[in-house]
This record gives sequence, C-alpha cells and structure tokens, in this order.
Amino acid sequence: MPNAEEDAPGQSGEERVRAYGLVLRDRLDRTPFGPELPRMVWRKLMTCPPGEGLVREFHRDFCGQGLIRTQDGVKLCDIFDGGLHTGDAITSWPSEEAFVGFFAAQSDYSCSGWDETSAVFATQDEWYRNNQRLTREGLQVFIAELKPR
Repeated sequence: MPNAEEDAPGQSGEERVRAYGLVLRDRLDRTPFGPELPRMVWRKLMTCPPGEGLVREFHRDFCGQGLIRTQDGVKLCDIFDGGLHTGDAITSWPSEEAFVGFFAAQSDYSCSGWDETSAVFATQDEWYRNNQRLTREGLQVFIAELKPR
C-alpha cells in the first residue's frame, strides 16, 4: 500500500488495509466481457485435458479462482498449490453456449467478489474479495498462451 500511513493518519493497520481494498474495488473495470472473449476461453479450455485449464497463479497455498476442464464441460473453482489441487466446483457449465452466455455479462468487478448481485462470485469475506480472481487480462493471457496450463 503506497503511503498508507500518510493517506490514513490515525488508522490502525487493519483499517488502512480495508480502506485500500475499497480504493482497489473502485478501480475495477465494470465493462462486461462480451461474448467473444468467453468464446475464445471456452475453446482454449476444450484443448486442455480434463483436470487442467486456466490457473493464473502458480505458487503454494491459495492461488485464486480458475477455470478447469472437466469430463462434462468447465468448472469454476478455487485453485491451490499451483494447480495441483482444486476445490469443489463453485459452479460449472456443460456447454459453450452456457459458458459464453454467463461470462459475456461478467466484468472484472463482478468476478472480484464485490458485486453483491452476483450469485456466483459475491462474497462478504474481505480476504477472498479481489484475491487472485478472474479478470479480463487474465482471460486474455490464457487465450494468448501457446500451450494451455
């Protein structure tokens, strides 16, 4: 947090972190992804073997949310230990049409967990909000990679 003490004099460390989280929230792009980006992501995911897919962070412990190809389509789940472990499906999509229909209306803001109207992504957990979540940039990087991870 740049200049946290100067920007919020008299606030505790926790209060400064919370205030900075709100600044970051307000910078999130709210422009919907539209249909073309999710269509390309789906098609790239279909080149992955089941159990692999879009894992943005490769480090130990919690690595954020990812999109993993399954036998039946694609699931959104939490990723752990650099993709070696995935959590239970938060939700899943059995078809390109369903996936594109859902993600076309999403944005960095809705995927961050801050959008309380999102039945899939919303959370009250301050640590989980905007913590290694799906973003337009992350989706673009995934489709630009030569080999899927």
